[in-house]
Amino acid sequence: MCGLVGFTETWHDPAEARRTVQAMAEQIRHRGPDGEGTYADVRTALGHRRLSIIDREGGGQPMFNEDGRLVAVFNGEIYNYRELTRELEQAGHVFATRSDTEVLLHGWEQWGDALPKRLRGMFAFVLWDRRTGTLFGARDLFGIKPLYYYRRGGLLLFGSEIKAFLAHPAFEKRLNTGRLGDWLSIEYLPGGDTMFAGVQELLPGHCFRWQDGGLEVCRWGAPHFAAQRGRSLGDWAAEIDRAFTDSVEAHRLADVEVGCFLSGGVDSSLTACKAARQQEKLRCFSVGYAEADCSELPAARTAAAQLGVPCTETLVNAGDFFAANRAVQWALDEPMPNPAEVPLYFLCRSARRQVKVVLSGEGADELFGGYPLYCQGVHAGAWQRLPRGVRQLAALALPGCAFLQRGAQDRWQRSARANYVFSTPAERDRYLRHPPDHAPADCFRPYFDAVRDLDEATALQWVDLQTWLPCDILRKADRMSMAHSLELRVPFLDREVLAAALALPRPLRCTRRSVKVALRAAAARSLPGALARRPKRGFPVPLAAWLRQEPWYSRVRETLTGPVAEEFFHTRALAELLEAHREGRVNAMTKIWSFYCFIEWYELYFVEPWPPRLQKI
Repeated sequence: MCGLVGFTETWHDPAEARRTVQAMAEQIRHRGPDGEGTYADVRTALGHRRLSIIDREGGGQPMFNEDGRLVAVFNGEIYNYRELTRELEQAGHVFATRSDTEVLLHGWEQWGDALPKRLRGMFAFVLWDRRTGTLFGARDLFGIKPLYYYRRGGLLLFGSEIKAFLAHPAFEKRLNTGRLGDWLSIEYLPGGDTMFAGVQELLPGHCFRWQDGGLEVCRWGAPHFAAQRGRSLGDWAAEIDRAFTDSVEAHRLADVEVGCFLSGGVDSSLTACKAARQQEKLRCFSVGYAEADCSELPAARTAAAQLGVPCTETLVNAGDFFAANRAVQWALDEPMPNPAEVPLYFLCRSARRQVKVVLSGEGADELFGGYPLYCQGVHAGAWQRLPRGVRQLAALALPGCAFLQRGAQDRWQRSARANYVFSTPAERDRYLRHPPDHAPADCFRPYFDAVRDLDEATALQWVDLQTWLPCDILRKADRMSMAHSLELRVPFLDREVLAAALALPRPLRCTRRSVKVALRAAAARSLPGALARRPKRGFPVPLAAWLRQEPWYSRVRETLTGPVAEEFFHTRALAELLEAHREGRVNAMTKIWSFYCFIEWYELYFVEPWPPRLQKI
């Protein structure tokens, strides 16, 4: 696990380019405190920060092939690199290290653009071919590892985090003002846009090629649901169990100790169970609060006791939570108001004090149908079989029924993710000084259009795999772990596990009342029954209560009525919203925290001197 940066242009002075790329890499030192490396020629400069996990002595980057023609920088882990190494050696390639990075160099020589399809793992990498003047970059199928780029004239910047671009003199830092409304409604921007104007995120399963000042971006892989009929639930449970056991074993590949996050839910419990059976003295880590109704610690203790693993607990209070949010927003690059990222920040800090790598359960819900939203999709799918005219008449007859109102809309318009914070654009726009001229649901239309042939619940899953998973779940997992130089691995997001999930019939993923049907059956083969059946709880935070208490209420009110808030929002409306929440007339936690996080992030990146001073916690 590491961080990469670089740029390419028609010509530059190599010595000056090396100094610039080193400054860029310094901005992401947290991603790789174990080592650094730079490369520069008259067209391209590459920088790397290393967190050494595999081949700790010989895996330094940038890495070259035998004749020095190819140069690579890489962030991630390739879990099948040993098999690929043997295959490439049989084809005549000679390896100089035990590093998975070297597989990329020889793999590019052997397979060219088809290289990403051969890789099992999480990755973002860039290869520079000095002979042909070609720069090639790729990102893994799920978007576990980040990769951003910025184009200005004949210059292309790229890196693991946007903050690295701030060290390049040609980077023009501007807010993507036109997308603020979308961000407020969804908490992220679906697609490649970011909150920095001109900065694009390379999407999951995509690659780019830069040559002679031209940029070509294309998709190298995508998930496709194709249900296989005729197999029993028991057969599917056995198949999922086999694939996931193998994935956990692959994800434990490291020359350092591997730990595990444990919340007590079925996903993390199954991950810990498999890992504990494959290695001795597995260390687990949990986080929670003094507020018992929001804390995962009791469930985690129960799971740890039943699995027979030691578990280090971290307790987060309101003071910790508010003090850490600035550091959290800095680490995220883009603003993110998901309260779960703050306890995750502390969980990662605690784990890093004992291990360098952890396994986590992200991705199980998206692959195996774990969200109540998908159950709603099953209901909606049945309703959608009625003629649209009938549905519209029903909505007109009962205007107060939200289900009927949404049922009269097209699939892309009723997407719950599009209305994650505000139920309607009009509700949002009363706070914005410059509201957009489009609805947030418009952002999701291309995704739903791409899967018109799928049933509603499966379509929702597919869209989540393209948007919610990489833009929220995996982004906060990567940034919070990397903020503490911790490698976080996600064995559910593996190509073999994915193959099993994509073949599951929809009723074995979710029904009108049940979620993760087949996964729970698979978990029951290894876990005690209560753990396998434990209902989904999410990652609760007692933030709603804290926002009604001093000094947090006053702290948030000062921010929501300050000069940055005045620039973008109607502060009187924000103050009224906060007051209504404090008095208990509404629960506006999600809305308030969205405004608050944007303002804190904007102050860090656009108001305060760079780099900002962050409070030590």
